[in-house]
Amino acid sequence: MKRMIQIIKKQPPGRLIVAGFALVILIGALLLLMPFSVRDGVKVTFVDALFTSTSAVCVTGLIAIDTADHFTPIGQGIVAALIQVGGLGVTSIGVGLMIAAGKKISIKSRLVVKEALNVDNYQGIVRLVKAVLLTTICFELVGAILSFIVFSQDYELPHAIGISIFHSIAAFNNSGFDILGGLQNLIPYRDDILLNLTTCFLIIFGGIGFLVIQDVLKHKRFKKLSLHSKVVITTTIVLLVVGTLLLKATEDITWMGAFFHSVSTRTAGFSTYPIGSFTNAGLFVMCVLMFIGASPGSTGGGIKTSTFFVMVQEFRGMFTKRGAHAFRRSISRQNITKAFSITILSIAVVGVAVFAMCLLEPDCSFIALLFEVISAFGTVGLSTGITPDLCDAGKLVIILVMFIGRVGAFTLLSMWIERGEPNARYTEETVVIG
Repeated sequence: MKRMIQIIKKQPPGRLIVAGFALVILIGALLLLMPFSVRDGVKVTFVDALFTSTSAVCVTGLIAIDTADHFTPIGQGIVAALIQVGGLGVTSIGVGLMIAAGKKISIKSRLVVKEALNVDNYQGIVRLVKAVLLTTICFELVGAILSFIVFSQDYELPHAIGISIFHSIAAFNNSGFDILGGLQNLIPYRDDILLNLTTCFLIIFGGIGFLVIQDVLKHKRFKKLSLHSKVVITTTIVLLVVGTLLLKATEDITWMGAFFHSVSTRTAGFSTYPIGSFTNAGLFVMCVLMFIGASPGSTGGGIKTSTFFVMVQEFRGMFTKRGAHAFRRSISRQNITKAFSITILSIAVVGVAVFAMCLLEPDCSFIALLFEVISAFGTVGLSTGITPDLCDAGKLVIILVMFIGRVGAFTLLSMWIERGEPNARYTEETVVIG
């Protein structure tokens, strides 16, 4: 046992994070197969349980089987718990429990949390974890109360409370699960302004990242915010506005519907209109928004808003000859290199997965498969309706893509590499480009 603990302590943070997510997913799948989790008269296969657990822990929302129709209230509670653990991060939950137990947080634990929350250093990590947990509780409590006002009109008190809590957890953690049954998502509530705005409110704040929320609460004025917070807030607003306008232009939906899906497409996965009825133009717009995703240190996925912003500024700097900069600050070459590396790796993952899905699901259209894969990679959860009909091999591909999308392709690729900086460099020479 001591030997095992020593081996674990020697592992790099990235490897521990990946192993932690994988372990929680496996435990979740086994719990969802238990008799107390499955409703009488329905069958849940291991692949479907694994798919559901992965989707929950990776805060995606894609479902191979309907959560309400197949799982008991206990099973639904397990799904909610998996969403919460996946959204906050396995390491944050672990450190939070250690803090509650009054135990000292080791340097190793701080480094793992630093890696998971994508912060610059491990100083103030304990304080940050406390703030993250408190922020989550506050937002989800407010969301549950506002959701209850709506659901209490259609369901009995205990059921309405359960749905409200589940919905609030799923929305703030950017996971498009619902327990309304019948694979209907929020379509029955497309005209309910309170539920639409409450869901959007939870998704947006869950997706901008805990660091940005803390920065806004601390400084309150935009000018005093860090460059990261300015980038995230600005990019989020621009994407929401552009997404709303494009979806309204391509689809026969209301302005509320366009705004809701512009918000939800950014890794949440809730829908108030059947996605399968959207035009190819609308699905393409949503693919782009899903691929960009939420922000670093948040509950969402995708390549992240800051990555997209940095690449845009680099392209602008190339044409203006002024270099990449924003808000009177220069963007480092390290940030630019990492942004392009993440994007290229992400495109590679999506490309390989789409190719595999085309081989495994020849009867599905290319746009439907592309949408499904990007939704999985961006941990979004939206689907044109093909998920339940995928073959087991196709579901396993989507499971792998969801996992990569949650832990990050960059993390998976680099977690086995522990090389330091080289002592010598090769002579530089020009390569003809273009």
